[in-house]
Amino acid sequence: MNDIFAMNRADLQAFLVERGIKKFRADQILHYIYKQNVFSWHEMTLLPQGDRETLAGELPICFPVLADIQKAPDGNTVKLLLEFYDGQTVETVLMKHAYGNSVCLSSQVGCAVNCAFCASAKNGFIRNLTVGEMVLQLLAFRKYVTAGLHSVVLMGTGEPLLNYDNVLSFLRLIHEKDTFYLGYRNMTLSTSGIVPAMERLATEGLPLNLAVSLHAPNDNLRRSIMPVADTYTLKNILTACDRYFDRTGRKVTFEYILIKDLNCTFACADELRHLLGGRNILVNAIPVNDNYDVGLCRPSQKEIRRFTGYLKEHGINITLRREMGGNIQAACGQLRIKCMQKQ
Repeated sequence: MNDIFAMNRADLQAFLVERGIKKFRADQILHYIYKQNVFSWHEMTLLPQGDRETLAGELPICFPVLADIQKAPDGNTVKLLLEFYDGQTVETVLMKHAYGNSVCLSSQVGCAVNCAFCASAKNGFIRNLTVGEMVLQLLAFRKYVTAGLHSVVLMGTGEPLLNYDNVLSFLRLIHEKDTFYLGYRNMTLSTSGIVPAMERLATEGLPLNLAVSLHAPNDNLRRSIMPVADTYTLKNILTACDRYFDRTGRKVTFEYILIKDLNCTFACADELRHLLGGRNILVNAIPVNDNYDVGLCRPSQKEIRRFTGYLKEHGINITLRREMGGNIQAACGQLRIKCMQKQ
């Protein structure tokens, strides 16, 4: 099925010409969608009525239903639950920072990676999102919340590198001047460590920010919370990260969920500094979100400070992520599960 939200200017021009519609109408259509938030052929009144009728029949505009919206009391976090044409729902989160608005996008419905600390996979993997469905997450914020967009992070539900072709097409599309005109350096792709796809990504020639979910300093511990570690070892992941840096010049970020009595002990900190020492990287420490019952607890502030402080003292570039949206169930999968339980 043709999808207007997956088309760039050249795609849309070709589609129009094949149907006897003048090529320049593509510019008008894209302006309506990406500059004026118009998502109905009937409302695109610069187009002749006959063209609008043709397009309504052959290129229907399917904007998702807003199934739920939650806003943090401080106004800095907004979470949308969007329902697509087939009834499947995905979450997407807007986070307001001093530097601008960042949108955290989902790349799949559900997730097959099934990390122990994440709610995304609790109802299994359903399907990949299309290019258009990822674009629609951004357009939904323009329609319902704000037009301002500084950056995009693919850190929502799903493993982006298991939906590789759609994700890369999406990132290229939102980079185009006729759509969001977003710089690649303002895009971050997060992965659990799908090594072959990481190797492929390094050859794309795109200066994307790459974030890798590490969460443990050794393979045995990592396997206990991340089943994907049965397939891809830390050695292979780090080799792929080194190649990514060599090819793109972009510093890799390692995400590290802090879980009480599991991976933020002194021994883990020492092992982690030996694992990562000497690399031009950033470690992003994130206390586990315990709003959803995953059977894991966040460490005390004292334990967090001890863990991060030790790594800083030994030359590891580590930051503690600013926590946002905890009181609106902003962690991946939580709002979707809550709404499914109501049904």
